[in-house]
Amino acid sequence: MPGAAGRPRSAGEQEPAVNRIADLLLLEDILLDLDVSSKSQLIDEIGRHMQRVHAMAPESVVLSLSHREQIGSTGLGEGVAIPHARVSSLDHVQVAYIRPKLPIPFDSPDGKPVSDILVLLVPKQATEEHLTILAEAAQMLSDRHFREHLRLCSRPLQVKRLFEAWGAVNRRSVVPGE
Repeated sequence: MPGAAGRPRSAGEQEPAVNRIADLLLLEDILLDLDVSSKSQLIDEIGRHMQRVHAMAPESVVLSLSHREQIGSTGLGEGVAIPHARVSSLDHVQVAYIRPKLPIPFDSPDGKPVSDILVLLVPKQATEEHLTILAEAAQMLSDRHFREHLRLCSRPLQVKRLFEAWGAVNRRSVVPGE
C-alpha cells in the first residue's frame, strides 16, 4: 500500500497517521505557556489535565508516564519530547501538545531542555496504530521548519492548524493563516 508506515510517500500523498494526530489533538489539549519547571511537575500537570478535561484517573496517567520515563527518557533532542505510555483505563488514543513557559530539563540525548512536548496516551491493549502515530509524531517534531513554525504559534488554534497542515509545512509551503 503506498504511503504505509516506514515507506516514503510520493508528492501529494495523504498522511493518514499525521492526520490522525491532528484529529486526536483537541484544542483543549493544547497547553501553551504551562508553568512547570521539571519533568515530574510536567507529568503531574498532565495527570491533572487529563482528569479535568477527560475524566481520566490522574494517578493512572502519572504512574504510566513516570514508569515509561524510568525505562528511558522520551526526550528526543532539539528541544522535543514525546512522553508516551499505555494507560489501562483508556479505550482510545489521547494526544496533547504542551509548551512550557520556559524550557525544562528532560534528560534528552543532546542535554538540551525541552519546549515542545507531544503527549501520547494509548490503551493497554494498543495495536500497531500507536507505534505508527509515535513514529509520525517523531518525524513531524524532528523537522526543524515545523518546530520553528510551532514555536511561533501563540494560540491553540494556530497549533492545531499547523498539525493539520504538517505535510505542506514539511514540503516548505506557507503555513496556513490564523
